Amino acid sequence: MILPASYPVRVVLDTDTYNEVDDQFALAHLLMSPDRINLEAVYAAPFFLPYCNDRSTSPVDGMEKSYEEILRVLELVPTPQPPKVFRGSTQFISGASQPVESPAALDLVQRAMKVPGEKLYVLAIAAPTNVASALLLEPKIAEKIVVVWLGGQAPYWPHTREFNLEQDIHASRVLLDSNVPLVLLPCYPVTSHLITTVAELEQQLAPHSKLGAYLTNIVRDYKGNPPGWSKNVWDISASAWMINPDWVKTDEQPSPVLKDDFTWQLDPHRRTIHIARQLDRDAIFADFFAKAAQTRR
Repeated sequence: MILPASYPVRVVLDTDTYNEVDDQFALAHLLMSPDRINLEAVYAAPFFLPYCNDRSTSPVDGMEKSYEEILRVLELVPTPQPPKVFRGSTQFISGASQPVESPAALDLVQRAMKVPGEKLYVLAIAAPTNVASALLLEPKIAEKIVVVWLGGQAPYWPHTREFNLEQDIHASRVLLDSNVPLVLLPCYPVTSHLITTVAELEQQLAPHSKLGAYLTNIVRDYKGNPPGWSKNVWDISASAWMINPDWVKTDEQPSPVLKDDFTWQLDPHRRTIHIARQLDRDAIFADFFAKAAQTRR
């Protein structure tokens, strides 16, 4: 069963929080939804892809910057019991069966095995190095977790070059090829609909809390807010599916094969995963804005 049997659910978040501005929204969304989410831990993921992102100088630099950004967001969202924060991998996986041991991967293994019979939901909104490493270190956790991964494009898209998937092709294949229950959130043309503007954020978010002001500022500063510009907040699709699966419609399909040229190969004999096909942009942002307005710190 892929959907939670009851709420709140046990969740961990794996995030390259500093690489853009959308991971911060997803982290805050989870923290602001304690009736649905028990966020136990946050893992800092590596990021480094020089030709499309200049916010890190190496995977370990990206991971450390993400670790620091996680702590900044946690300061802005008051919670009775803040999640534990762990540093993740300092490099990407170099081979199909070569995990990178890290505090994050080791905690995921331990946390997944801790509560018999209760699923741990792993929201992965980065290169899935930490999550794949945990699966390689202890394959038994595939029976204990559900992975929700923002990565790649839709199976019918002409290519699947996308930041999270492309950085670590071996880790991406671990998720697609293993037997772990998987919800795949494609960027184009699904989560790409999660668009906002600085004008919307200045009205709906910035005036109401320090969190709102911070998120609005990092979006405004990301590209300097040129005329006509909007920003994808793709990563909030993962928190949205976890909070209310009705907001993110999925279909059961065979897990696609990830080829070396970053295209999909479709094989009807592969195991079945859940792939998002449509989402309710307005409902997701309305929920986020309403909750952020109540965050007064």
